[in-house]
Amino acid sequence: MPDTAAQDRKSEIEARLQMGKKTGGSRILKWGGGASVLAIGAWVLMAMLSGGDGGVTYRTAAVQRGDLRITVTATGTVEPTNLVDVSSELSGTLKSVLVDFNDTVTQGQPLAELDTTKLEAALAVAKATVASAQAQVSSAETTLAETKEDYESTVALDERGVTSHSTLLSKRAAYYRAQSQLKVANANLDLAKAQMQEVEADLDKACICSPIAGVVLDREADKGQIVASSLSAPVLFTIAEDLAKMDVQVAVDEADIGKVTEGKSATFTVEAYDEREFPATIRSVRYASETVDGVVSYTAILSVQNDDLALRPGMTATAEILVAEVKDALSVPNAALRYAPPVEVEETSGGSGLLGMIMPKRPTSDTPRADGKSVWVLKDGAPVEVPVTAGDSDGSRTQIVEGALAAGDLVITGQEG
Repeated sequence: MPDTAAQDRKSEIEARLQMGKKTGGSRILKWGGGASVLAIGAWVLMAMLSGGDGGVTYRTAAVQRGDLRITVTATGTVEPTNLVDVSSELSGTLKSVLVDFNDTVTQGQPLAELDTTKLEAALAVAKATVASAQAQVSSAETTLAETKEDYESTVALDERGVTSHSTLLSKRAAYYRAQSQLKVANANLDLAKAQMQEVEADLDKACICSPIAGVVLDREADKGQIVASSLSAPVLFTIAEDLAKMDVQVAVDEADIGKVTEGKSATFTVEAYDEREFPATIRSVRYASETVDGVVSYTAILSVQNDDLALRPGMTATAEILVAEVKDALSVPNAALRYAPPVEVEETSGGSGLLGMIMPKRPTSDTPRADGKSVWVLKDGAPVEVPVTAGDSDGSRTQIVEGALAAGDLVITGQEG
């Protein structure tokens, strides 16, 4: 049963619309305009009879007090701390492959071997050359000793005047030549030894060994495969060092990079374990930037322990980097800072006219805002604007640094009707 005020308003509307008024003759409403006026009048009548508030329902949320964690979100991949590609310095045919995927290897452990038939033959030739050079050195030493003794005897005879001066010169020249020949023989011996060491080094390289201790992630080598060594040697094995310690390389947006520093803590998730969060620490932040589709980002390296080997190289990671933590903060939902009542439509002069009656008056406030932000608080069923100064945000809630708010106040986040 509507109250007396509603009945009076209904009567006023009927009078303005001339509803039920007799004019002494049949009154014909024009098609279109008259029908629209009647429809609007009926809508206004229903709104007034329903309580006069236009059917507006506000969605609210309580102001809360508690710790606020400010994080930066970044995505990237899980990578080993050290990843080494192993290739061959020599060309040849793989005689054997000694490891497979996921095998654990130690530093210096053979991974594969090349056919060494030609290298062994070359080593035999080099050894023979060294032996020949050593024999030449021995011969030169003997010749030197002989010419030296002959020269010294000639010198003694020349002092007694029993030999000619030309003979002395000839013996001296032979002695000097023997000295030079010994030097040449020694040089040839050194050259032969160097050539033999080169062949021995190539023979050692025929064994393709692991440069680090780790796990074989990839193997591109098969028995009988021909390896062609060049400026771009083919990768035969990929070794990851100690998968118990991993890195997460994430791309941090340029807008957030100023908040991210070394030593900050973080957590991240991977698709393989949706409900598990892995703790990490930022080890370094690179200065070099990367631009993808016009978006500039910087790479941050997160260190993580992987003792149970749950994380695998190449997994996509979504990290939350803790950049600040506000204790006992007063906060509101971000939606409360975005909410504002619909713009009020001014009534016609004197508040008269059908348009002024059918448009409900919206709340307004002439109070200046502290930093251009404000929230609307529902008090006694009516929205009241409260200027605030906003602080840090965790993405869903924002700290209120200043403002006439208290924990438990209901801030408006939206409305219906």
